[in-house]
Amino acid sequence: MRKILLPILVIVATLVIIARLFYLQIMDDSYIKKSDNNAIKIKYEYPERGYIYDRNGKLIVANQPAYDIMVTPSEMKDIDTLALCELLKVDTIYFNERLKKARVYSPRLPSVFLPSLNKKEFAAFQEKIRRFKGFDIVKRSLRDYQIHVAANIFGYIGQVNDAIIKKDPYYKSGDLIGKQGVEQVYEEVLRGQKGVKYIQKDRFNREIGSFKEGKYDTLAQPGRDITLTIDSELQEYGEKLMFEKRGGIVALEPKTGEILALVTAPSYDPSLLVGRERSKNYQMLEKDTLGIPLFDRGLLAEYPPGSPFKILTGLIGLQEEVIDENTTFMCHHGFSYGRGAFMRCHGFGPHQLNNGIYNSCNTYFGSTYRLIIDKYTKPQYGVDAWASHLRSFGLGGFLGYDLPPGKKGLVPDSKLYKHYYPNGGWRSTTIISNSIGQGEVKMTPIQLANMMATVANQGYYYTPHVIKKIQGGGIDPKFKEKHQTTIDKQYFPPVIQGLFDVYNYGTASRLRVEGIEICGKTGTAENFTKINGVRTQLTDHSIFVAFAPRENPKIALAVFVENGYWGARWAGPIASLMIEKYLKGEATTQKAREEWIMTNGLKDEYAKVISGQPFLINQGR
Repeated sequence: MRKILLPILVIVATLVIIARLFYLQIMDDSYIKKSDNNAIKIKYEYPERGYIYDRNGKLIVANQPAYDIMVTPSEMKDIDTLALCELLKVDTIYFNERLKKARVYSPRLPSVFLPSLNKKEFAAFQEKIRRFKGFDIVKRSLRDYQIHVAANIFGYIGQVNDAIIKKDPYYKSGDLIGKQGVEQVYEEVLRGQKGVKYIQKDRFNREIGSFKEGKYDTLAQPGRDITLTIDSELQEYGEKLMFEKRGGIVALEPKTGEILALVTAPSYDPSLLVGRERSKNYQMLEKDTLGIPLFDRGLLAEYPPGSPFKILTGLIGLQEEVIDENTTFMCHHGFSYGRGAFMRCHGFGPHQLNNGIYNSCNTYFGSTYRLIIDKYTKPQYGVDAWASHLRSFGLGGFLGYDLPPGKKGLVPDSKLYKHYYPNGGWRSTTIISNSIGQGEVKMTPIQLANMMATVANQGYYYTPHVIKKIQGGGIDPKFKEKHQTTIDKQYFPPVIQGLFDVYNYGTASRLRVEGIEICGKTGTAENFTKINGVRTQLTDHSIFVAFAPRENPKIALAVFVENGYWGARWAGPIASLMIEKYLKGEATTQKAREEWIMTNGLKDEYAKVISGQPFLINQGR
């Protein structure tokens, strides 16, 4: 038995080894795809990124060819460094830095040495590439913007970093990825699928042809096109109206939640972040700490909503049955709500819901808010009931739109006030500023626009979104879901009548547009910041919210102009122009106003932070 045991073991071991080799070489192909396989060279073919169209079918983002010079350190041999640097117009410091980075990534895998060559640079290097072993050229596609606006919507394309490569094996060093905007959110749709070629090498590291006659090669699959909800002409028009101003414009289609325009100001030409100058230009934009062009104010800026918030105060008062349309409060140029406590107001005399809205009466809405909170046995219960209604409008949380998350805003509730007043003692009058959109309440422009879309729909909204169509696929079904508020439909018509009368008799009577019935609300919000560590009140913000037409609304929007004095000064005219532009194709009845808005700004006002000139405060409603 012992005599045959050893031969049996040898035979069994041999068979196991043969079986394993058979599996690896015939059955299992995975080993050929490993980056450390010295006998196989992997080459990637990069697909064209999907095109982007606006809601009217206009091409707004296409592609242009670009060429990256790649380096594989292990294949470098007898390189004339000075000749290479001279040809590529780089210095030896750059050469050494890129080579060091490439070796850290992988000596055997290609890394980007010099990105984004144009056709002329590509042709010059292609002619002499044989002199520089270890260097190769990869063709990619960069974005080619057909319009010079909407940078905050598009985002941009940039190289992947090490963290992305570790997280997602699809990406390799030098690959491009969408960053910010729709380029980031719809990256997997737009990028397509890389093609792969496996090339056999001999023992001298020379390429000798396709591995197994190209059996494992794959073709690149181009990215899919997408259509956005954006009206590119309205977007461009909005950015022109925000000349030398800071703030945002958000316009929605109420019946669908589609975003028609998303303007942030100041902004920049999206083509600045394309090509070899992208990094330099990005740093330039990032260093603008006053204008902050990379900061999307429509999504990220949290402001006190000011008087437009009175719309919600009125609706909640009706729903809570503490007021009706005929409830009357006397205004004496303000609201006295405690010993020495007085909220100023431009109104005077008796105010009901209708003229309370179109006169923007602080007394009316302060009194209504007080009744809402005091309806309950404890102010905690009252403020939580009030906050619950607000959250049903999408406030105090992320709306869920298909852009990188913005800010939640703030809906104060009993938890917040327990933190502020740990010993208790607070009541409705303590937090009365909430009634008129000051106090602790914060909203983003897109939340304000969505609020108006909800009012236009008389109690419901669809999640705002920028995607309208994806080639060969559907959009997220959540954008088709109706969100119902806690306010009954019956309470919206009297509020809408008040908003319509803002244009007839109220604070926007000079902003009427011939042939269009607009419902809107002016707003002025106090504006504070810290200057040299001291809390300082700056010039008030100008706010306007509106929808039109009154029946079957097609557009709802919010306009926010920082330091814009009062609602009807800047934001109101901009809103009227945007509405007429969208509904009529051009602002035919407001040419003088259009020209003035497009050629005048608030440059001097913003300079006051540095110059020390006095700020204009408490000017409007």
